[in-house]
Amino acid sequence: MNYKNFSTTADISLPANPLERVIGQDEAVRIAMVSARQRRNLLLVGPPGVGKSMIAQAMSFLIGKPEHEVRVIHNLRYPERPFVEIKNRSQVLQEEEEISVAEGNLLEPWDVPQDVAEKLGYRCSRCGFISPYTETTCSRCNQPKMPNTTQSPFGDMFNVLGQALGMQSNMERVTSTRKIGEREEIIQYEREGDKVRILDEKTIEKKKKMDKKSPSKVIVPLNRNTFILATGASETELLGDVRHDPYGGHPQLGTSPYERVIAGSIHEAHEGVLFVDEITHLGELQRSILTAMQEKKFPITGRNPQSAGASVRVDNVPTDFILVAACNIQDLGKILSPLRSRISGNGYEVLMEVSMPYNRENALKYMQFITQEINSDGKIPHMSIEGAELILEEGKRRAKIVDGKENALTLRLRELGGLVRAAGDIAISNDSPVIEKDHVKDALKIYMPVEEKIAKVYGNMNNAITSEATASQKMSGYYGETKYTYSDPYYR
Repeated sequence: MNYKNFSTTADISLPANPLERVIGQDEAVRIAMVSARQRRNLLLVGPPGVGKSMIAQAMSFLIGKPEHEVRVIHNLRYPERPFVEIKNRSQVLQEEEEISVAEGNLLEPWDVPQDVAEKLGYRCSRCGFISPYTETTCSRCNQPKMPNTTQSPFGDMFNVLGQALGMQSNMERVTSTRKIGEREEIIQYEREGDKVRILDEKTIEKKKKMDKKSPSKVIVPLNRNTFILATGASETELLGDVRHDPYGGHPQLGTSPYERVIAGSIHEAHEGVLFVDEITHLGELQRSILTAMQEKKFPITGRNPQSAGASVRVDNVPTDFILVAACNIQDLGKILSPLRSRISGNGYEVLMEVSMPYNRENALKYMQFITQEINSDGKIPHMSIEGAELILEEGKRRAKIVDGKENALTLRLRELGGLVRAAGDIAISNDSPVIEKDHVKDALKIYMPVEEKIAKVYGNMNNAITSEATASQKMSGYYGETKYTYSDPYYR
């Protein structure tokens, strides 16, 4: 297929498989597909902007939905050691169905018996007007909804004080009976905001059984994102924590320990993909990731020794994730050896490509890339093919300058994505429905990397630094004693 047959990038179709949207990384994509299917770990090595995070995110679409939910349950005997409960999908769905049944039906206050509506505080006993139960005085007759039946001489005073303090004289729950054929059954009415909840005998029994269960908190829900980004995560973000309680978990004043447990990224990624870019920046936290990978479980504890959460610990929280780690080539030696061994022992190491040959097939992939960037941005129009050809030429130029490759296209696509957006912004400012060739030309002038601008203006970085130096700095020889070395390919 020849891209010249299209008029704009809007005519270019995009593949449904997210891994096929990764440009120029055929080997990495092939290995990623195997890793997703077989649940293998992956180490992606290469410079920024070549598609490492895109591969990791695409893998999460291929591994299927999570099948388990993770909860912490209150430990009545030892609250500081909550239990872990893992429910599969069928159990969670069955429980949700039971909860919906136990919730009964909702009715309007005027659809329940008058005496029930009065006892619950909705209906005025004097004029029959319906209003929220929080209003103790009827808004129609301006009288108290409930008549004062007390014989105390101070009854009126107590009613006034009760209304001033927001105290209700009505009931939260009313039990009554109703006939079903020849049988009479107990029913219960409960306040539920502006409505009334009605529970029959079966529903009441189910609710009693559910109330007997130990209270719990869902920390990793069943319906969750299968891609967890942990790049630059702190210790608490990565490993979880237990929130501080100023009352120390006091049963009457404080919050129970199980309610303060927070899952970390390694727990949220259970049955999914945990992506850590620049993994060497995690330092010693790499050991915790290693432990979680080996044991497939990791405890959650309070991380602050000064906090009331420090005494709380939840063991056996599952962490069965696929690790996709990424780093630059120069940082490869900083990955902990045991962690790297664990990755390669149950996964793959991939060296990312930085360029691809310039041919008709790869030129069409570049057009696909431009289309993807426009669609993902959502704020700029599509680009004419003439404008896209300028992006293609810029890709060839950068492959030659940065990667030293002739007749090739760079795969450092993040910067080119910025160029596409810059051209789109110019088109928008000119009220153009399409990004034209001239818009791309203007964008090339303003979106040039600052290192390249320095090279054009000053010749090299050392000249630039010297020209910026003050007279005293020049006299001291501060910039004359050492030569500035810069690793960017523009200065090779």
